[in-house]
Amino acid sequence: MLTLLQHAVTAGVLRELDVQLARLLAAPTEPACLLAIAWLSAENGEGHVCLPLANMTQDNLFNGRQPELAIKIWQQIQCNSLQDWREILLANPNISDGKQVTTPLIVDQDRFYLQRMWQDEGQLAKFFSKPSRLACADDQQLQTILHPLFPNVLPENSEEIDWQKVAAAIAVTSRIAVISGGPGTGKTTTVARLLAVLLKTNQQKPLIISLAAPTGKAAARLTESLSRVSSNLSLTPAEFSAIPSEAMTLHRLLGCRSDRAQPIYHSNNRLPIDVLVVDEASMVDMPMMAKIVAALPEHARLILLGDRDQLSSVESGAVLGDICNFAERGYSSQRASQLSALTGYALSSGSISEETHLGDNICLLRKSHRFGEHSGIGRLAHAVNCGDSQAANMCFELAYTDLARYDLCCADDYQKLVKCAVDGYRQYLVAALSAPPQIVLNLFNQFRLLCALRNGAFGVAGLNDNLEHALSANGLIRRTVYSPWYIGRPVMINQNDDTLNLFNGDIGIALSDQQGNLRVYFQLSDGSLKSIQPNRLPSHETAYAMTVHKSQGSEFNHTLLVLPDSYSPLLSRELVYTAITRARQKLTLYADPVILSKAIKRPTRRISGLVQRIKLYCEQSEIVSIIE
Repeated sequence: MLTLLQHAVTAGVLRELDVQLARLLAAPTEPACLLAIAWLSAENGEGHVCLPLANMTQDNLFNGRQPELAIKIWQQIQCNSLQDWREILLANPNISDGKQVTTPLIVDQDRFYLQRMWQDEGQLAKFFSKPSRLACADDQQLQTILHPLFPNVLPENSEEIDWQKVAAAIAVTSRIAVISGGPGTGKTTTVARLLAVLLKTNQQKPLIISLAAPTGKAAARLTESLSRVSSNLSLTPAEFSAIPSEAMTLHRLLGCRSDRAQPIYHSNNRLPIDVLVVDEASMVDMPMMAKIVAALPEHARLILLGDRDQLSSVESGAVLGDICNFAERGYSSQRASQLSALTGYALSSGSISEETHLGDNICLLRKSHRFGEHSGIGRLAHAVNCGDSQAANMCFELAYTDLARYDLCCADDYQKLVKCAVDGYRQYLVAALSAPPQIVLNLFNQFRLLCALRNGAFGVAGLNDNLEHALSANGLIRRTVYSPWYIGRPVMINQNDDTLNLFNGDIGIALSDQQGNLRVYFQLSDGSLKSIQPNRLPSHETAYAMTVHKSQGSEFNHTLLVLPDSYSPLLSRELVYTAITRARQKLTLYADPVILSKAIKRPTRRISGLVQRIKLYCEQSEIVSIIE
């Protein structure tokens, strides 16, 4: 079996790490266990939290790739049913059913886990399954505060609901609130106003509020947006000062350090806060979300903001997407009545069980204030979200001024793509020679080249290399053979550095300081600038082109998206949607329509047991309450 697994590594369908973990935890005489452990490790590397035993079939091995190798491997094991897998796995001393949490691997509810992922998922399931409705001020007082902050701007006699107001009512009356919506639906505006409501209803004790996001760029955007909206609200000086002037990264919030296994704040040393707002929650992986809820004080409120339709985190899990599954059946009758009384809108109850609490804490913002009915970007994003490839391709045939698509059929098309990127970056590179760093950074953020892959001519590596040659040929940058550095070079940090306060995904630009020395300038989450000598930077790379994953939490006036000339399993509906919604004013797409259609028709599925375990904990809580 080990020989066959090594063949899988050579074929690129397993990693060496996967096979080594299997060798560590299973004996050579346990071929089925060797396969299962390597398979689980590979699935975890793909972002899945667990491996359902029902999925462990010959056809599913390697996701259909290398079918001949899969046949040879399957001939080595004696597993023909789910029961066979359960019995064989639990016979291994390193695998238990969850009652012995010391084993490195767990089989629970017919799902196979690494112990760490099983514990993280269980912690989140317990947290989100607890009743979180709060006893707060009477309805009349809340109405008095809510109505001025959310004035009814809808047409008279309109049955349309202001979901921002509903979201605020949910957050004020719950310890947990999840607010999901696409670009321009007003997530940040809603949070600023609901924080104002919380401050006005908690006059007796000043609230300690923290704002956080997964990346420095997302934190900076949250800081800027919240400051802008808050300044226009009717707040007293004390209330205004209670809203933080700076959002921070989640790593900084928790005190995560590369030289420590445990962050500073954890279950035995909770965060000293009353309210935590986490923006871009779709980017938060399961281990990080587990750290957040572990460090949250029992009394504190958690408000999650994000777009459930965006790409999930690079690491394991899709926590926001899993949680938002509970929004599909509507609110319980009791919750619908309460929210109707608070907002003045007639909210109907759905088919939700009265014992399932989480759905009552979720609000989906539905109306985009950025993309109007004549917006091509908005229409395209909606078509992609619906999986309608025909409607998506049709958007480019219509006369939308904010959309453009070009084929990638030949070398000339590729050169046109490079020229488009050169034109997009021209303004900031000219400014880099003399303008202040803040202006250069702002101009750089007006345009961005996004791609789906890291390698190849259509990936980050190939596009950055070709673009640097083109920029040099156009006289916009001056490279030498002695150093990769030059004025205007944009770089992205690939590794967290606590001492420099730089984090994975942060972008800086190399510019001359007043003494003529080259330094790399970064904008911090509070809006201030920081410059660092190039030789002090942690691992980094040139960042004219970046992956769609790395672009999450950012927006650009003009986004140029490049899809590869042949289909890749990395292409998905969520990737295309995320890239489209990075564009504020214009989207240019270089792609074959067939490749685009295949990507739109392929939704990403992250496998986890979070939804099922939340339901299970809710059922168990109900049984206990009946007995008591």
